[in-house]
Amino acid sequence: MISVEKLKSLGVNVEEGLARCMNKEDFYLMLVNKALADNKLELLEQQIKNKDLDGAFETAHALKGMYANLSLDPVTKPVVEITELLRGRNDVDYTALITEAKSQFTKLKEL
Repeated sequence: MISVEKLKSLGVNVEEGLARCMNKEDFYLMLVNKALADNKLELLEQQIKNKDLDGAFETAHALKGMYANLSLDPVTKPVVEITELLRGRNDVDYTALITEAKSQFTKLKEL
């Protein structure tokens, strides 16, 4: 079961996330669980593979907002980098960034 302490142990800025949720721990954890139930990272990876850079940008931007608002910093950082590269529709190798995002996402899900 996910907890504030476990999130902190992975580098999540829990205090900042809680502040955005009016310091309601149960509300914050519910939102974190909803974010971790989302499978849009897989969609993002597929859009990038298919060279759908417009769609990938929209997906990455939405993920960035969701993760950043919850202060899920370990997964936010690579998604921010992906978003900024996609903002310019840069057709580059995103493999390392996608791998890092998915790895951090998996660590959070395993809590």
